[in-house]
Amino acid sequence: MVTANSELGYDSKIEGEVIVSRLDSVINWIRTNSMWPMPMGLACCAIELMGVGASRFDIARFGAEVMRFSPRQADCMIVAGTVTYKMAPQVRRIYDQMAAPKWVIAMGACASSGGMYRSYATLQGVDRIVPVDVYISGCPPRPEALLDGLMKLQAKVKREPSTKNLLSA
Repeated sequence: MVTANSELGYDSKIEGEVIVSRLDSVINWIRTNSMWPMPMGLACCAIELMGVGASRFDIARFGAEVMRFSPRQADCMIVAGTVTYKMAPQVRRIYDQMAAPKWVIAMGACASSGGMYRSYATLQGVDRIVPVDVYISGCPPRPEALLDGLMKLQAKVKREPSTKNLLSA
């Protein structure tokens, strides 16, 4: 008879119900499966950002359903839409208020590269004021593209060393 525990290679009688893992792996698993995004909806891409939270696309499957509108409670900023020079200082200020570790997703052509707006008033990519971890193309990108970008960010977070700041302190 094969039990679920023997398939995983875990025997509670021998190992005493103790799970051994690396601290980096555990912390990154927690960070990956409980991201709290902050929607920075600046233009039309924000409509698609709202759609990803609905039941059809269900961002809750990825642990990111808790949208936070306070930068101190968020760890992932989703910049959705056109960033103007007038709005750029506020985007940077909100980014600076987020606690580390923090990540940024540039959603849409305008947030990634200025899109079709090549004017004096439009910032040609949010990466000129904040570091961007994932770029999502489209005008506007579909909710599936945002979910794909979120999965790419989760894969990046899993690979990051999470304890480097703890060990040096």
